[in-house]
Amino acid sequence: MARHKVEISGVNTSNIKVLSSEEMEELFIKMKNGDPFARDDLVNGNLKLVLSILRKFASKVDNLDDLFQIGCVGLLKAIDNFDLSYGVKFSTYSVPMILGEIKRYIRDNSSIRVSRSVKDIAYKALKLKDELTVQNGKEPRIEELATTLNVTPFEIINALDALKDPVSMFEPIYNDGGDTIYLFDQLEDSSNNVDLDLKISINNAMKQLKPREKDIINERFIIGKTQMEISEELGISQAQVSRIEKSALDKVKRLIK
Repeated sequence: MARHKVEISGVNTSNIKVLSSEEMEELFIKMKNGDPFARDDLVNGNLKLVLSILRKFASKVDNLDDLFQIGCVGLLKAIDNFDLSYGVKFSTYSVPMILGEIKRYIRDNSSIRVSRSVKDIAYKALKLKDELTVQNGKEPRIEELATTLNVTPFEIINALDALKDPVSMFEPIYNDGGDTIYLFDQLEDSSNNVDLDLKISINNAMKQLKPREKDIINERFIIGKTQMEISEELGISQAQVSRIEKSALDKVKRLIK
């Protein structure tokens, strides 16, 4: 599947430098020792990581510039809190922090936009409903409204639902003076409804991969990097990354059968 390039105002995304693991480690040591430029170099060398995360939101927002700035805030927090003693790659550590900043911003600042045509149907339906209720002494059925307005019942229902205020997943729904229960606590996450035996099999198969195979699978399918980004980070060709990825996936498939 082709990936669309993320365009950010004032930033030439095609010329952003990508740091190697050795360069990253060296810069973190310099920053710890008080080098005033190391932090800036770490930020500039990890902007592609922010851009790769923004691809997930490209179809959900009109302007990515604000999200890019928010992503950079998450990147700065990750850089300031990262320590080489953690024993993990910086990208593994930083992605959840960058994602968290972006998702928090979207949750706190975005609103659901309803198109004018949908609003028009809703307002006409509400007006007609009031008129028919007064005229007939009872509320009309959705089918009556749809016939009079020359639309389908589904369009009526959809339009009226669109005018309802959205409820936040973080809306508290119960508090007895102790722990608060939020709406998301009561929602089923179907994405996690994977057979337990399959999860165990996949985890066991991943443990049998070579370190480089495991790293590439994690960066491709957990972090969401492109093969080109991984090849630049590892200093190998994209074709080599593709071969390692295919070999690792084939191995996992064999092991979970």
